Amino acid sequence: MKQLFDTGLMWFRRDLRVTDNATLHQALSCCRQLHCVFVFDRDILDGLPRVDRRVEFIRESLVELDAALRQLGGVEGGGLIVRHAAADAAIVSLAQQLSVQSVFAGRDHEPQALARDARVKAALAQAGIDFQTCKDQVIFEGREILTQGGTVYGVFTPYKNNWLSRLSAEQLRDHDARPLAARLAARPTGLRAAVPGLQDIGFETSNLASLKIPAGQQGGQQLFETFIERIDNYHASRDYPAIKGPSYLGVHLRFGTVSIRQLVASAWQRQLAGSQGAAVWLSELIWRDFYFSILANFPHVAQFAFKPEYDAIEWESGPQADALFAAWCDGRTGYPLVDAAMAQINQTGYMHNRLRMVAGSFLVKDLGLDWHWGERYFAQMLNDFDLSANNGGWQWVASCGCDAQPFFRIFNPVSQSEKFDPQGKFIRRYLPQLAGLGDKNIHAPWIAKPLELQAAGITLGVDYPHPLVDHAAARARTLKRYAVVKKTRLA
Repeated sequence: MKQLFDTGLMWFRRDLRVTDNATLHQALSCCRQLHCVFVFDRDILDGLPRVDRRVEFIRESLVELDAALRQLGGVEGGGLIVRHAAADAAIVSLAQQLSVQSVFAGRDHEPQALARDARVKAALAQAGIDFQTCKDQVIFEGREILTQGGTVYGVFTPYKNNWLSRLSAEQLRDHDARPLAARLAARPTGLRAAVPGLQDIGFETSNLASLKIPAGQQGGQQLFETFIERIDNYHASRDYPAIKGPSYLGVHLRFGTVSIRQLVASAWQRQLAGSQGAAVWLSELIWRDFYFSILANFPHVAQFAFKPEYDAIEWESGPQADALFAAWCDGRTGYPLVDAAMAQINQTGYMHNRLRMVAGSFLVKDLGLDWHWGERYFAQMLNDFDLSANNGGWQWVASCGCDAQPFFRIFNPVSQSEKFDPQGKFIRRYLPQLAGLGDKNIHAPWIAKPLELQAAGITLGVDYPHPLVDHAAARARTLKRYAVVKKTRLA
């Protein structure tokens, strides 16, 4: 039987919605009256650039969440309390101010979040206040999916098979808050301020609006509904960056403006009905759970390789390495598909999944640079940055993670370009200076004849750079670089 508290506090974090919110439902079930809060955590925000699409996305989503809570509760003065402070101190202070007996939050498995929550729990306990976290952002978490021997999976396919065998309606049930909505409390008079503007928390407007990235629960639902119309073709379209194939729901999954249960339930039903596209997309959602499991059970991956022997690899260093990295970040590698991918992330905060693999592989296996550098850059730039998935993806391309790409399988950026952007549509979109080249030469401008370059208005080294490296030579260096792994295993 659930304990019933007189007053509780729901701390919104990675679950910015009222529909099918497991933590909100739990909090309402356990409290006679419930206050709701979001904290713009200065411990995180103070380290960000003053223009950050993610902060703007959160802010726009909070405006909608505040309105949804007021509508749901139907009480004068209802809505969301918003703080701009260090989250651990702010939550404890607010809990005491509101005289709550328990604080509720969605579980977060990232190391910094776990450390923060430990501090909050300890401080609340000293004040005699309970702290509960709930599973909301994944289907299975922690050690819920284990091998027959009781160990954590390090290979995806058997994890996926077990995951699917365990999936049932219980994991996907809707946590409907409406029957308990009368328990949402009015905010005290002094806490009824509107959601602060970006300038109020020290940020400036980004290009989020011009990119037409819809925020909030309504934005997530809108994207999901349009994706469902084309999900059956996902398996055939997902690898082509010039095609509208992906769901574009990454940022909504990151901040919980969509319910993972709703997405999995829809994909599962379509898969059972025979949709190959839905089956492949469901597999991608399972990869997300898998990477959460890896981070939760092997927290060392946040700093080191999943496979320790790969930490012995010696990456390029010094001024030349710094120059190569800057060229990669800026999209000046001389390989059009890589450069177009970097232009996409720099301009929009999004990068197509196929291109994440190509650009990542190029950094590590063509330029010989430490995968941590790319991981940090993506963490800074991606709207949907999620530590577990970003770390898992980079360890995959660097061949040092769980179930990773073998180190001797190295993406050829030209053949990848010819295969997945055959007409150069994506390249032309982000590298307009190459638009005049034909479909063959646009993948490797250095093979174009002088007259063809002249006709396209291109001077290599001026309008577009020469390749930083020769791929064949870089591949040979990579195989030699990774030989240390074999030696370490044999030692």
